[in-house]
Amino acid sequence: MNSSSSGALAWNHDRTIVRYPDPAIQVLDPRFSRYRLGSAAVERLWTGARWTEGPVWFGDGRFLLFSDIPNNRMLRWSEETGAVTVFRAPSNNSNGNTRDRHGRLITCEHGTRRVTRTEHDGRITVLLDRVQGKRLNAPNDVVVHSDGSIWFTDPGYGIMGHYEGEKAPFELPCNVYRLDPDSGAVRVVADDFDKPNGLCFSPDERLLYIVDTGAPSHIRVCDVADGQLHNSRVFVTMQPGGSDGIRTDTDGNLWSAAGWGGAGFDGVHCFALDGTLIGQIHLPEACSNLCFGGLKKNRLFMTASQSLYSVYVEALGAQVP
Repeated sequence: MNSSSSGALAWNHDRTIVRYPDPAIQVLDPRFSRYRLGSAAVERLWTGARWTEGPVWFGDGRFLLFSDIPNNRMLRWSEETGAVTVFRAPSNNSNGNTRDRHGRLITCEHGTRRVTRTEHDGRITVLLDRVQGKRLNAPNDVVVHSDGSIWFTDPGYGIMGHYEGEKAPFELPCNVYRLDPDSGAVRVVADDFDKPNGLCFSPDERLLYIVDTGAPSHIRVCDVADGQLHNSRVFVTMQPGGSDGIRTDTDGNLWSAAGWGGAGFDGVHCFALDGTLIGQIHLPEACSNLCFGGLKKNRLFMTASQSLYSVYVEALGAQVP
């Protein structure tokens, strides 16, 4: 895969002494106890970004890619060395990332207002930048279904100011889309969100969870059938802050990035299938996104404000390439 590395980005890794079990990992319901490891602590792997986003795990290369949107770059953290290097710069203010069923990188770009695919030889293919002749707003987060279809949100944060993209007028509503990358056919699957943001499927792909970071500040869940969404309902309301990126584990629990609520709220919230908040991972920064990775898919990676964090849990990530 193409890499424009400029060498390791130096940072003195400070492993602060923590009494086990780590108090930053909080059990709120007995159902979360099975996922907390008594001898695993939250680790700050690296800091030095302006706003981190879009973590995606590459198990075949033992590395994590993530975005630093305002700095217009994608970074790469190596599990083998712990080093962080520049993977791509400029990155067109990349935000959310995932992999397709062939292991290729799928990226939402704010700066160019498009969804792209990085081929195995490093070439970049534009999958979508317009709908009915109008430019996308600023694609935000993305997931891939087992049928190969690409589902992404388009809230437009990248055109609302100059910090994460280029300020510009909206040409389209803030929709959730389903894209067939082979035929190029695109469909609006949800048009009733204020600011659709993070999204993820349940392990069996019968449900799609979608975050609304707009006025409602909640997470909704929809039934998935025949490439369309049905029976949209509120799964949980996020107060006093909000959610952002989300993932499910193999038991069906929803792990949500949480931020803008201050100490005691910011970090990761874990919800059971019935919507009960069963556990929290407290971070000193607002958490933007997360993903499972590592050799056994039991390491939770968290992008949070200026930093990258991780913690080992006893949960296994669903749909990890």
